[in-house]
Amino acid sequence: MIQLISPVDGRVYAERAPLTPEAATAAVARARAAQKAWGARPLAERIALVRAGIAHLNEKKAQIVEEAAWQMGRPTRYNEFGGVNARTDYMADIAAETLSPKVIEDSATFRRYIAREALGVVFVIAPWNYAYLTAINTIVPALIAGNTVVLKHASQTLLAGERLAEAFHAAGIPEDVFQNVVLDHATTEALIKARSFNFVNFTGSVAGGQAIERAAAGTFTPLGLELGGKDPGYVRADANLDAAVDTLMDGAMFNAGQCCCGIERIYVHESLYDAFVEKAVAWARALTLGNPFDEGTTLGPMAHVRFATVVRDQLADALAKGARALIDAKDFPLDGGAYVMPQVLVNVDHSMKIMTEETFGPVVGIMKVASDAEALALMNDSPYGLTASIWTEDYDTAAAIGAQIETGTVFMNRADYLDPALCWTGCKDTGRGGSLSYLGYMSVTRPKSYHLKKV
Repeated sequence: MIQLISPVDGRVYAERAPLTPEAATAAVARARAAQKAWGARPLAERIALVRAGIAHLNEKKAQIVEEAAWQMGRPTRYNEFGGVNARTDYMADIAAETLSPKVIEDSATFRRYIAREALGVVFVIAPWNYAYLTAINTIVPALIAGNTVVLKHASQTLLAGERLAEAFHAAGIPEDVFQNVVLDHATTEALIKARSFNFVNFTGSVAGGQAIERAAAGTFTPLGLELGGKDPGYVRADANLDAAVDTLMDGAMFNAGQCCCGIERIYVHESLYDAFVEKAVAWARALTLGNPFDEGTTLGPMAHVRFATVVRDQLADALAKGARALIDAKDFPLDGGAYVMPQVLVNVDHSMKIMTEETFGPVVGIMKVASDAEALALMNDSPYGLTASIWTEDYDTAAAIGAQIETGTVFMNRADYLDPALCWTGCKDTGRGGSLSYLGYMSVTRPKSYHLKKV
């Protein structure tokens, strides 16, 4: 039995029995059998059904927001629907143009063109931190492109997969076209090893991504992997200080720091360093750590006690190596268990785990730098590369620095944001592949060339 332990009060909030290997294999077989008919439907019809599914999901907003709080601790004042709707709308809007054949020649002699063809069965392994946002990044384009989808959601957000299935089925998408399954790790790996899927998209840890790659070895199954991150912010001497503090600290603390592209380390030019730190501490102290159902809570518990333990272990490592914590525990009496108080660290360096390993919690280290070159070297001193945030009034310099950062996305004067028109991608241990934008359709389709001689 897979149990979902609520971080709010430690009780079992939900539990589900995983499918047996035989039942899981049968579910994938149904998805494969259903794919040709689904792919043969007109594109406009598939788009309309997917849009209708997301509309049905919106009708469950109150229920989903409450369930999210119980499942992973997010305060009920926040939700994912803005991003879900924007990403769905954009991918639906560009589908016809992106998926249309690219004509090379149409003459009296030849018609030559490249079409995009659905891959078949797409397997989505979704994470808990943004249970809907991350899942629809692949689900929406996969369904629109004519694939069938099998979704396995994280055990911490078991109910999210069920709500997505209910919404799509209510809209008229056949049950075998979109399936939510509960699987254990062994069955998941066995299905991948058996070449059950035509594409696997996984969002999660580096270790999880490595396990997926091992399972897929030799099958030639294409993979999309979004794994760890340690996203930096860099505040140059000409930055808008107040805007930088507000955005970077929000990027570090929102969702209890449990954001794939959250800000985990900040480098500040020496001329602004003291002022930035002072304002950052004030910003963090203004947070309210508490029960996610309380109206005034701005920082809820982390999703699980084991995640909180990682944060506390990294804090202990940093403090033992000379870091200084600027937030007093007496300001956050609820700190303990899954509830982790915000923390700002100074006197940090890259010998500390807090500056080099993914923390995924409401803690940020701030370092002083003397130049762009120093900041660039520190930003690149990481095994990860998802996003990087540069704060400056100089567009050309930001672009020049950005070109040298080993990352998937470069931000100037913003952070912790996903634009559906831009490819969401990473490098190094953050993974490979990309979702959203027109490139998101390339992951869930394959090119097929037509060379037709007319005479």
